[in-house]
Amino acid sequence: MRNNLWLFCLGLLSIASLQAQQSPTDSIYSFTIDEAIEFALENSYQSINARRDVAKAIKRKWETTADGLPQISGVVDYQNQLKQPVTPLPGELVGGEPGTFVPVVFGVKQQASATATLNQLIFDGSYLVGLEAAKSFLQFNNDSEEKVQLEVRKGVINAYGSVLVAQESVKILENNVAALEKNYQETKKIFENGLAEEEDVEQLQITLLQIQNQLSNAKRMEKIALQMFNLAIGVDVDSNTKLTDDLDSLTLKNMDQSVTTTPFIMENNVDYRLAYLLTEQRRLELKLEKSRALPKLSAFINYGTAAFDNDFVFLDSETPWFQSSILGASLEIPIFSSLRRSAKTQQAKIAFEQSNTEFIQAQQEIQLQYNSAISDYKLSIENYDTSKQNLGLAERIENKNQIKYSEGLATSFDLRQAQLQLYNTQQEVLQAMLDIINKKAELETILNTPKNNK
Repeated sequence: MRNNLWLFCLGLLSIASLQAQQSPTDSIYSFTIDEAIEFALENSYQSINARRDVAKAIKRKWETTADGLPQISGVVDYQNQLKQPVTPLPGELVGGEPGTFVPVVFGVKQQASATATLNQLIFDGSYLVGLEAAKSFLQFNNDSEEKVQLEVRKGVINAYGSVLVAQESVKILENNVAALEKNYQETKKIFENGLAEEEDVEQLQITLLQIQNQLSNAKRMEKIALQMFNLAIGVDVDSNTKLTDDLDSLTLKNMDQSVTTTPFIMENNVDYRLAYLLTEQRRLELKLEKSRALPKLSAFINYGTAAFDNDFVFLDSETPWFQSSILGASLEIPIFSSLRRSAKTQQAKIAFEQSNTEFIQAQQEIQLQYNSAISDYKLSIENYDTSKQNLGLAERIENKNQIKYSEGLATSFDLRQAQLQLYNTQQEVLQAMLDIINKKAELETILNTPKNNK
């Protein structure tokens, strides 16, 4: 029984040790593209810090609000006059000779006091503007977080598509290498039997070496693309991640051109809203400068107690403490600043006018971005259709040249050219598929369709 218990404990310790040694890269992640987007919006580094910015803005808003609420402060003071100051009094005041002075010490050697003061701001124009500015600042951070989410979404889509393209590129190149290897070995045997020229073997060898290099590079790029995807969604770059969507279905899904008929509402664009808030900030700065010409009214009330003695008796219950209280108000009225306030107000007014001009420019730029995104997306679909047709043609041309070469009707150089044309067209198709995915994401970001579809 003891042996069994001992073995059981050892087993638990072994499991705990293995779990402790498990690194973050041992975790296995599996994502569709929608799952990857949802995961990244919650866990990516940009999303996390964007939420923190909003949290800071909320605290900053309360900080501004608190300036107009009651403020209570307390002061505890203790003094011990090690050498008390001496005041000379005329001698005649104490019965001495006129013209002489008698040194006198006023007060006691030690004293202690405790005072609590409540301050309340009653009116301050800059405070009212500050409250409005804090609300605007919070809205700016909320919109900035939304922009980060849109950029994270777009980045994940781009990274996801890049991984799928890299994986598909590896598969295609592996098939090409296998076909070339077969052709090379067959031609080499024919040459060894004296039925082919050495140049035929060399031409095939050149192509084979070139495609092998491309395959090696494609495998490296596949690993880097996956690491970039991991970085985009917010996991360790070396994590074991699997993408469950395939490139063909993802491309077809993104070829739905209904997005091009979606009405473009400028106010839904997050860059538009951010540009407007910058204009609003300049307006508030102008309002703040104007408010500095208004009076400022505040009030306070305090309560204090103090004790005095030549010895330290402040902790004794018999020590008398003398209480005091003051109620007061303060009205600060700006009268004349040698036109300094006027100069600052005019500067703020000019900055506000500049921001209005920049806001008009921003609207034009956003409209241009939308027009360009529509054009680029349609072009990506057209390029994909063209590249698919070209791929079919290149495959037929390469196949014909294979037949002609085997029958001695085409040279190895002709075959090499047909093969390279086919391989380039294959890569063009992959790039066209990636462009469709990326251009669709860019257009959706400008339209803010992820936000509007919620």
